[in-house]
Amino acid sequence: MLQSVPSPTDVQATFAATLFDEWCLNGLRDVVVCPGSRSTPLALACAERAELSVHVRIDERSAAFFAIGRALVTGRPVAVVVTSGTAAAELHAAVAEADLARVPLLVITADRPPELHGVGAPQTIDQRRLYGDMVRRYEEPGVARLEAMGSWRALASRLWLAALGIPGHAGPAHLNAAFFEPLVGTAFDLPAPRSGNRPWQIFEASVSDAALLDVNAKRVLCVVGQGVDGSIIAQCRELDWVVLGDATAQGSTPYFDTLLRDGRFADEARPDLVIRIGGLPASKVLQEQLRAWGAPTTGLLGAGPVADPDGQVDQLVAGLPSGDIATLRADSSYAALWRAASLGVDELLRADESDGDPLNEPMIARVVVESSTEFEVPLVVGSSMPVRDVEWWSGTRQSPTFSNRGVNGIDGVVSTVLGVGAGDRVIGLVGDVTMLHDVSGLVDGLGETGGSCVLVVTDNRGGGIFSFLSQASLLATPRFEQLFGTPHGHDLERIATAFGHSAVAVRTRGDLRATIARGLVEPGVTVVVATVGDRAQNVLVHEELNADVLRRRSRP
Repeated sequence: MLQSVPSPTDVQATFAATLFDEWCLNGLRDVVVCPGSRSTPLALACAERAELSVHVRIDERSAAFFAIGRALVTGRPVAVVVTSGTAAAELHAAVAEADLARVPLLVITADRPPELHGVGAPQTIDQRRLYGDMVRRYEEPGVARLEAMGSWRALASRLWLAALGIPGHAGPAHLNAAFFEPLVGTAFDLPAPRSGNRPWQIFEASVSDAALLDVNAKRVLCVVGQGVDGSIIAQCRELDWVVLGDATAQGSTPYFDTLLRDGRFADEARPDLVIRIGGLPASKVLQEQLRAWGAPTTGLLGAGPVADPDGQVDQLVAGLPSGDIATLRADSSYAALWRAASLGVDELLRADESDGDPLNEPMIARVVVESSTEFEVPLVVGSSMPVRDVEWWSGTRQSPTFSNRGVNGIDGVVSTVLGVGAGDRVIGLVGDVTMLHDVSGLVDGLGETGGSCVLVVTDNRGGGIFSFLSQASLLATPRFEQLFGTPHGHDLERIATAFGHSAVAVRTRGDLRATIARGLVEPGVTVVVATVGDRAQNVLVHEELNADVLRRRSRP
């Protein structure tokens, strides 16, 4: 029964309980909570819900990227709850990633009440619209009031819909909720749920205009990136579109970067029409070739905004391709040309591989992708060189593959891997600097949900991608190493074991394959330190691989 005069503390406890009740009705299943005092009503409210998996992380930045991982693998919004002050600021990088990558997050920051702002109260900063336009919706209801009780479910629903991207695109939604002391209260009867269908259950996507495309047996090259799932790629391939994708693309044509370095093949593979969906691959070779071809280019908006930094898209069309539209079918001989060329590169690479081979970075990418496919385990790929090596040198990705491709930073990648794998299995591939950047993610590991995570860390003792950039040749070696190479000298095995995880160093292809297989059947986190040559040697490995493929393809 509703108390005649409920205490203000019990009112705010009821407010928090109502939010989570409404979100649970909507489908919320994962909440990431960071310890803090001001967020107590929120933490207690979610902990009382049996249907929720509550993941506790001590580092807010790690927590937010862990939440991104959960949202990526589940496809539904994930809530992250933090206290006030710099705790809220720690979420900023993940909010930026979720914004550009269109990952649904409910970002819930606790705050001091208005009377404690501007008077020197601890853990108090201006949190109003802290993340600016990065969020789909911002709500600041102030301290919970009994007379506003009827609005609480609508508030929760607005945030949920905004995170789902209804209308628009999925992404982060921010609730900044003020609470006063005492913070531990008892929730009374919640306001009744609304009756009838919920708005997202009757929401219908706009009618596709993709049928307006004039394909009609043309040579169609489809370039896809972040935001495009495997079902879309499969549909494109059924229409005989050649699909070139980034590291996250499932079922796309591999080895396009090295193929397009062959001028003869690039001329032979000139498309009549380029179609772009979602983000862009990392390959600069592809971007340069697209500019050189100058083919008419259409962007399809059905998977979200189309990346077009070079201004090559001539027109934007709603929707996605459908196999039952005959005019969308492309030239099958063009698709066969690409399939044969890609298969040829794969055969060349496989012919030279043996388990005793010392590891290099392209080889690591190949082994990791093969293991992901063999064991049907999701793969999370770090930024910088791993995402490029998977895109350029691995075979076709068959298992779900994720990467923080919104902002393309190395922030929180270890935590994203753990978020994807919590309660299940996952393989992660990151560089040594990326691991060290998010080493706090190893503090909590997979948490109480358990699971098996194999984190493969390419150890080239510094920032490997910079060796491919002009800074490496334009600067004296000591200055380059100081500012870009950033050699760290840390023992990554000891770091992993210090956090209570298993750690193994490997140096050969066979050892890497075997260690990944063992790690996937063992509970917890296994850090596999893949030792490779120095960063300058890695540049030579890439150059030699490309030259060898070109030379062998050119033989009569």
